[in-house]
Amino acid sequence: MRIAIIGYGKMGKEIELHATHNGHVISHVIDFDNINEIKKINSSNTDVAIEFTSPSSAVKNIISCFENKVPIICGTTGWYSELDNVKNFCSKHNGTLFYSSNFSIGVYFYIEIAKYASKILNELSGYNVKIEETHHTQKLDSPSGTAISLANSILPFLQKYKGWKKLDNCAHNYLPISSKRIDDTTGIHALIFESDADIIEIKHTAKNRKIFAKGAVLAAETFYNKKGIFTMSDLYNTIV
Repeated sequence: MRIAIIGYGKMGKEIELHATHNGHVISHVIDFDNINEIKKINSSNTDVAIEFTSPSSAVKNIISCFENKVPIICGTTGWYSELDNVKNFCSKHNGTLFYSSNFSIGVYFYIEIAKYASKILNELSGYNVKIEETHHTQKLDSPSGTAISLANSILPFLQKYKGWKKLDNCAHNYLPISSKRIDDTTGIHALIFESDADIIEIKHTAKNRKIFAKGAVLAAETFYNKKGIFTMSDLYNTIV
């Protein structure tokens, strides 16, 4: 495939390594210093784009790909408040969008385990629940998209909580999420159940960015020739 990389930071470089290792060709590399060249990405020279940029630019990049008939895989988070508008653009242009807050297949399994644990522990009194996430200092959005996805996935099983909030602004009837930013931390997510007698912790730790690059390229390989909007659950269903 011919793959355009939009966002050439650490993730973009990791995607380039994995994509070329799999035999793909990089058609374009777009970063903040040549962002105007994104309009050159079109269906005549590119089969799919993979986008890891920032919340402020992701939607513009996605729409540009729709307009130029290029399927796009988006790993940027922090823009989901505009998801309905993006879905409308996708439908209007008969486009392809695969988006995820985390491209690790392991995280998908982790969230499924967390849902099961939440369902069981909801039946027991005395447990308070919280989520802790830690990422590198360059990550702009907080809480992380994965932490929000985790919270939204388990809340239907936790009757004592009305929703989630950041830890520093959290009432007792909301699920708290704490965020830390530490240099060279790829990503840690912990779901913690705590009572007066014990602590149960379910954790996922990303050792490096390779797992995210592998997932993003796999999503591109699987969905570049399909129309519509897809997520990790769709990818999971193709491999199990």
